[in-house]
Amino acid sequence: MNRIKKFFSTFLLLELWKGMMVTGRYLFKPKMTVHYPEEKTPQSPRFRGLHALRRYPNGEERCIACKLCEAVCPAMAITIDSEQREDGTRRTTRYDIDLSKCIFCGFCEESCPVDSIVETRILEYHGEKRGDLIYTKEMLLAIGDRYEEQIAKDRAEDANYR
Repeated sequence: MNRIKKFFSTFLLLELWKGMMVTGRYLFKPKMTVHYPEEKTPQSPRFRGLHALRRYPNGEERCIACKLCEAVCPAMAITIDSEQREDGTRRTTRYDIDLSKCIFCGFCEESCPVDSIVETRILEYHGEKRGDLIYTKEMLLAIGDRYEEQIAKDRAEDANYR
């Protein structure tokens, strides 16, 4: 009996008709179209876009050069050099992220003990050459300074889930 059933379902193309019914069901429903540069869809506060380095409210950079983000990065996209200051604290002299290698996994953000490196909601950036996608410490701090209000709001919204 199963062989006969299988023969008729194959002969009558039942799978094709089932697929066409699904297509027909949605064919005449109104479509959701977003005209991208003019209209933007809502983003989650957990969206992982362009990286930024944050500062403390007194203006001092947060990064303590623990190099955890460099160690945890699966793509090895982060390069950190550090030195000891006169007051005995470590600070970075070089903090580079190669965005052509980065897979935006968020491990760097999760491993940072002082919440220094974060991924912002910025998704509209480009580089015309490979070197344009290597972001230095100064560039990352500038992004952090510019978007600090949005970053702080997103971190506060996400605090319940951390």
